[in-house]
Amino acid sequence: MVLKHRGVQVLLICALYLLCAPYLALWFDRSLYAISLSMKDLLLWVLPITVSFFIAHAISFFEKKAPLFILALFLFEAASNSCSVWYAYVCGHIASNHVPPLDPQRLVDAFEPLWRFSLSKPSWWSPDKGSFLGVAIGLMATLFFPSMRHSIQKGKAVAEWVLTKIFARLIPLFVLGFVARMYRTDLLGQTFARYADLLFWLLCFLIGYILFLIFIGSGLSISRFIRSGKNLLPCAGVAITSSCSLSTMPWTIEGVSKNLKNPDLAQAIIPATTNIQQIGDCIANAFLCFMIYRQFHGVNPDLSLWLPFSAVFVLARFATAAVLGGAMFIMLPIYESYLGFTPEMIGIIIAFNVILDPLITCANVVANGALAQVFEKVWGGLLVKATAR
Repeated sequence: MVLKHRGVQVLLICALYLLCAPYLALWFDRSLYAISLSMKDLLLWVLPITVSFFIAHAISFFEKKAPLFILALFLFEAASNSCSVWYAYVCGHIASNHVPPLDPQRLVDAFEPLWRFSLSKPSWWSPDKGSFLGVAIGLMATLFFPSMRHSIQKGKAVAEWVLTKIFARLIPLFVLGFVARMYRTDLLGQTFARYADLLFWLLCFLIGYILFLIFIGSGLSISRFIRSGKNLLPCAGVAITSSCSLSTMPWTIEGVSKNLKNPDLAQAIIPATTNIQQIGDCIANAFLCFMIYRQFHGVNPDLSLWLPFSAVFVLARFATAAVLGGAMFIMLPIYESYLGFTPEMIGIIIAFNVILDPLITCANVVANGALAQVFEKVWGGLLVKATAR
């Protein structure tokens, strides 16, 4: 049902709020904002341990495969996600020449929450620490204590349930508080007037990158490029309507099998990469981070900011669940810690994640299918070298 889609819910609730906003009391908007901030503060506490469980589970899952295959696939995923983030950085510089920043004089904040709980956390309790903890636990379970895998599986299931069954369902309320603040501070109109152009650029960059991946995976052959694209169309259609990479997996495996020289390889690659190789997500969110940073600060993020951000961003992708509501919450503290995102900036990127979720999911699925062809070539080369030795 259409009304069950989170993006539709956010749009309807925000539209209803904007219709009623001129008649709402200030204390009501301040209450909405206080609720959103309370949810964000709670997330900052929950996410480090959540991230560690997801990463530990990803590493312990690979234990079932051959060591060389594990290493090759893991490094390939990290490299492909890293390329996507840096591609978005270059795209951000291109688009920034056409999308002017916000007027700094309109960024004056005279709107405060009605209340604020004291949930400040120590600096060491952060997503990057959770990421490294997850790597350590996953390696321990893989190399020394296989019995830990059951506990990791249970912890990951609980963390995923909290994200997708609780926080994800509260996304409309979470976004609403930030929309209320933007309305009261007169940022809403100025911001979204500029984002029509931004979304046009994002769509062009996404399509261009995915077509490039399919072309590379097809061995630079036009005929194979067309055939590969046709084979991936069914999974693209399912992804854009379901907004879930996991539920699209059977169609993805079927399409990828037709494109590979060894069709059975799709059964190993796609299940292992669906959660962590999210090219559309990487490009869209990195690009949005770049442009939102520029909108609010008036300058592009420099390399000293982008280098540590990109490293933690890529590592955290191994911790995200490929379902609506999981990934965005895991990434929020990273945006805040490394790019200095304010509540307004967080509200904007969440809203766009929800609205663009079908498109981003489709990009994830198609790019994953295209990269499976690229990995087959890489894997074949590694086997040839290993055999020669």
